[in-house]
Amino acid sequence: MSRFVPWDSQPIEAWAALHAPGQFVDLGGRRTHYVVKGEGPPVVLVHGFNLDLNTWLTNIDALAGRFTVYALDLWGSGFSTRQPLDYGYALFVEQVRAFMDHLEIAHAHLVGHSMGGGTAVVFGVHHRPRVDRLVLVDPVGVPRRLPLRGRLFMLPLIPEFLMGLKTDLVRRKNLLDYWIHNAELLTDEHFEILSRHQKIEGSTRATLDILRRDFFNTLDREICALAELDIPTLLVWGRHDRSVPPESGMTMHRMLGGSRLEVFDESGHLPNFDQAEQFNEIVLDFLGGQG
Repeated sequence: MSRFVPWDSQPIEAWAALHAPGQFVDLGGRRTHYVVKGEGPPVVLVHGFNLDLNTWLTNIDALAGRFTVYALDLWGSGFSTRQPLDYGYALFVEQVRAFMDHLEIAHAHLVGHSMGGGTAVVFGVHHRPRVDRLVLVDPVGVPRRLPLRGRLFMLPLIPEFLMGLKTDLVRRKNLLDYWIHNAELLTDEHFEILSRHQKIEGSTRATLDILRRDFFNTLDREICALAELDIPTLLVWGRHDRSVPPESGMTMHRMLGGSRLEVFDESGHLPNFDQAEQFNEIVLDFLGGQG
C-alpha cells in the first residue's frame, strides 16, 4: 500500500514537478498551469469549484480531434498560484482574458463547469467579441442558497478540521454526494487524479476562501445581460445534480431565451464525466455549428 500523503502538505513546485500534466505561464506575477491539445478552432475549458483542469479528463481527447483545446487551472486550484487573492468572478475573468492574450487567442469557444460556467457567463458579457459559442455545464449563477453541506463548510474551524483528517473519506464522500452520480466511475485512479491538487500547501485555505466569499449564485443581472447578446449557448445539466439542481437549469434556460438545454439522465453535477460519450457528442455537434 502506498504511503498516505497528507492533504495541504506539499510544496507546489515539488508537487508540480511530479504530477503537473501541462505547462505554465506567468500572468502578471501569478502562475497559471494549463494543457493544450489538438488542432483547429480554439476551445477554452474552465473548471469549477474545488476541482481543476482534470474536470475534463474524459473530454479533452474527444474535443481535440476537431479543436485546439486549452484547459487551465484557475488561481487557487490545480497547479496554479495559491497565494491569497480577491477570489471571485472578476479575478477569474481577468485570468482567462490574460491567458488568452498571452497565447494570442483572439476569440474562442468557452466551456465552463459550475463556477467556471459562471465565469464564462461574466466573460461573455464583458468580452463579447472574444466568445464564439458558450457551453455551460451545470453552471452556478441563478440566485439560490448553497446546499446544506456547502453552508456547513462556510462555518469557522469545522471544515478546516474535516479537511485536515488523514483520510480520503471526506473528499470522496463530497465527490459522490455532490458531484458524481455513478459511483462506479470514481475509481481509485480517478479519485487520485481529481483530488491530487488538494495535496498542495495552501489548498484548504484557498478552497474555503473561495467558498466563504459566497459569490457563486449572484449572476441574475449578468444572465439577463447575456440574453441580450448573440452568443449561441448550450446548457448541459445532470438530472441528479444535488449542487445546482435542474430547476436552476430550467430557470437559466428561460432567462437566456434562445439557449439550448440538454438534461442528462444518470448524471450528477459532472455530466461531462458521468456521461462522457453523450457529452462529447453533443458538444462537438454544437461547437461545429450544427447545434
